Amino acid sequence: MFTGIVEAVGIIEEVIDDGARSRLTIRSDGFGSDLVHGESISVDGVCLTVAGQGEGTWAADVMRITRTTTTLGLAERGRAVNLERALRADGRLGGHIMQGHVDGRAELIARDSQDEWDDFTFALPADLVRYVVPKGSIALNGVSLTVAALDGSHATVSLIPTTLSDTTLGALRTGDLVNVEVDVMGKYVESMLAARS
Repeated sequence: MFTGIVEAVGIIEEVIDDGARSRLTIRSDGFGSDLVHGESISVDGVCLTVAGQGEGTWAADVMRITRTTTTLGLAERGRAVNLERALRADGRLGGHIMQGHVDGRAELIARDSQDEWDDFTFALPADLVRYVVPKGSIALNGVSLTVAALDGSHATVSLIPTTLSDTTLGALRTGDLVNVEVDVMGKYVESMLAARS
């Protein structure tokens, strides 16, 4: 489980693709110097498993289905990614409950810069809109955010300077894709209500 509070920005050093899967090597100096084999790490909101380690780097395997349904399919050397280690049982829940199971991809369609924040508007996949509510939580590239406004399938979030500078979201341009994980609570409620009817 993750909370969407990004701990570091890593850089993809290598992508090896053998068809069925890819292996990503990520440089994250100072992040998780005590990482252990098999540990879960959120990479741009995708839960990956530490499969190997090097000096200041670690590697994870990405299955083909994950590459085709998330932005990790765009992974290339030099690409920056948001990183978060799994929440410890005694940790703070600073964002919201996230699983690292991406529900889809959204496209940035507008960016409006204000004096103290930037408004980002994303076009959401139609099948995810029912799980998104104004003032509710949404995860974009592994960052826990609050939905400031919802207009049809267009969701707007407001990013403060800290989020813009400390995550990869500040570098986004219109047309870029991000990973979306909707609030899991909504999916559970929908499932329970469906079971009752």
